[in-house]
Amino acid sequence: MTKRYTIQDIAMLAGVSAATVSKIMNNNGNISKATKDKVKAIIEETGYSPTHSAKSLASKKSNLIGIVYAGKINVDFSHPFFNQVLNSFKTQMGLLGYDFIFFSNEQYKNNYLSRCLHYNVDGVLIVAGDVVEDAIGQLDHSTIPCVGIDIELTGDQSSYVMTNNHKISHLVVEYAYMNSIDRIGMIGGTHDSRISMLREEGFREAMNKFCLPIDEKWVTYGDYYEDSGYRMMKKMISQEKELPELIYAFSDLMALGAIRALREEGLHVPTDVKFIGCDDIEACRFAEPKLTTIRQDKEKIGMLAAKLLCNLIDQKNTSRSILVDPELTVRESCGAALNKSR
Repeated sequence: MTKRYTIQDIAMLAGVSAATVSKIMNNNGNISKATKDKVKAIIEETGYSPTHSAKSLASKKSNLIGIVYAGKINVDFSHPFFNQVLNSFKTQMGLLGYDFIFFSNEQYKNNYLSRCLHYNVDGVLIVAGDVVEDAIGQLDHSTIPCVGIDIELTGDQSSYVMTNNHKISHLVVEYAYMNSIDRIGMIGGTHDSRISMLREEGFREAMNKFCLPIDEKWVTYGDYYEDSGYRMMKKMISQEKELPELIYAFSDLMALGAIRALREEGLHVPTDVKFIGCDDIEACRFAEPKLTTIRQDKEKIGMLAAKLLCNLIDQKNTSRSILVDPELTVRESCGAALNKSR
C-alpha cells in the first residue's frame, strides 16, 4: 500500500518545519529559492501534485466530498432533475480541486457517518429520497459539513438548498385562475415525500386563496416517474365521467406519462385536458405537445449547494437554507394563454 504522506512527512524529508512547507505551497514568506525547490521536488516525488494547496496539507483535508442519495430512493441517478443538479455541483467543486465518493444506500444505509469518517471526507452532499432513514439524521448532526438538496437539514454543520415548493404550486394555480380554469387535478409524489407534502400544501393554500374548489377525486399520487403518471391518468379516466380542465403533475415525467395515457383513450391535449409539469427537463421541449412546466433552476441549485458546502468546510458564516425561486414556462400543453377576466 502506498504511504499517504502528511505535511509533517514532507517537512521531515526536506529538513524544514511544517510551517515552512505551508508557506512555500501558498507562495508566502521570505523563503530561499533553494529551499523552495527542494520542498517542491519532495512533494512531487512523494506523489503530491504541485498544485495541492498547503492549506489542504496543513489541515489534513482529503479534498474528498461524499455524495449520499438518502433513504428510499425514487429519485436517483437516472432522474434528469437530480442528474443536472449534481452535474452543476460537481463542476463547481471540481474546479476547487475536490474529488467525489458515492455512498450506496443499499450497502451502507445504517452507517453513512462511519463510512464518511473512514474516508475522511471534507463534506457531504445529501440528495433527498422519500423515506429518510435514521442514518441520515446521524450524519446531519455530526461534525462533518453537510448540504442537502431537497431535504431540510438541521444540524449545526448543515445547510440545504431547494426550490420554493409552495411557490411552485402557487404559480400553477395562479395561472389557472388568470385563465378561467376552475377544475384542477393533481398528481402528487409519494405520501411520505417531504417535497410532495410541501407542493400539496402550496396547492391547497393557493386553491383556497383564489376560491377554487378542490375535488378530492382528482387528487392522486405517483412516484415522480412516467409510469406512475400513466397509471394515475388511466385510473382517473376509468373511474370518472368528468375530467379536470387542467392536471398539475409534481414532475414532468409524470405529466408525460399521463399525456400518453390520455392519448391512448382518444383524448387530446390541450383540447380535452391541459397539463402543467414541474422541473423543466429537456424532454419538455421535444414532447408532443410541448409541455408547460415550472422551471427549477437546476444549475443554480447545484452551484449554491457547492458554495454552501465550501463555506461550511472553511468554517465561514453561511445561510442555514436557501430557497430558489421557480418560474412558469408556458408551452403547448396549456394552449394559448386565454387571459380572461373573472
